[in-house]
Amino acid sequence: MKATTRLRQRLAAGDILVCPGVYDGISARLVQNAGFEALYASGGAIARSTGIPDLGLLPVDSIVGRLEQIVDAAPDIPVIADADTGYGNALNAQAAARAFERAGVAALHLEDQVFPKRCGHYEDKSLVPSREFSQKLRAVRDALHDDDFVIIARTDAIAVEGFDAAIDRARAYAEAGADVIFVEAPRTEAEIEEVAKRLPHPLLINMFHGGKTPLVPLQKLKELGYRIVIIPSDLQRAALGAMQRCLEAIKRDGNSASVEADMVSFKNREEIIGTASFLERDRRYGA
Repeated sequence: MKATTRLRQRLAAGDILVCPGVYDGISARLVQNAGFEALYASGGAIARSTGIPDLGLLPVDSIVGRLEQIVDAAPDIPVIADADTGYGNALNAQAAARAFERAGVAALHLEDQVFPKRCGHYEDKSLVPSREFSQKLRAVRDALHDDDFVIIARTDAIAVEGFDAAIDRARAYAEAGADVIFVEAPRTEAEIEEVAKRLPHPLLINMFHGGKTPLVPLQKLKELGYRIVIIPSDLQRAALGAMQRCLEAIKRDGNSASVEADMVSFKNREEIIGTASFLERDRRYGA
């Protein structure tokens, strides 16, 4: 079954999908191996993995190349991808959507910020007009070949125009053909509940420790009508912390023995990567 179809069926079943954010092949492999049923290719985490902030600075082909690696490393679960603003106007968004589709992702989300965008939890964001973004959503749907491909519409309007405006925009985006609605950065549990009350559509919520949105139990989110929870940056933040501790140990001691608990073993690393299967294939096809 196609990844797009699997994702649509899961959304239709009324379950809630928890999607950790990944940024490269090995983080994607870890999510798949941990038993998650979908993952989120975070644009912010991908950007930061190259040493730059989440400000829409990466060229599209760099992002698509990373998505190909992620899909290849986690072939058993659907990938939900961050397409930022579509990287320009409606025609740019169409080209990006086709590239994402060719890369093998099952869904993408577009946001209504002005290009280049800012992280959803940064300040000083700007939005395009609601009608312009609605047309961009229609353009993306027209560009895709797979009818099961899931389009997610994100609005950042809470921080710019207020809560009611965010709801109005979300309704317009659903009418424009979005399959899932993503109201970014609700600030209270009451706002999370009000989004669900006023938008009778499949909903996505961005929830991570330390963000503007409070952490809410999964069961409550499911009951409210949320179908996807993305946790974009926690894996990367955990990895950064572990690397900093390892570097401190190496600088102090000349080796990493004191932080052994932070590291997987040599053997475990090779198991995660699947080295044995590569070597077996090499033997099979060897002369």
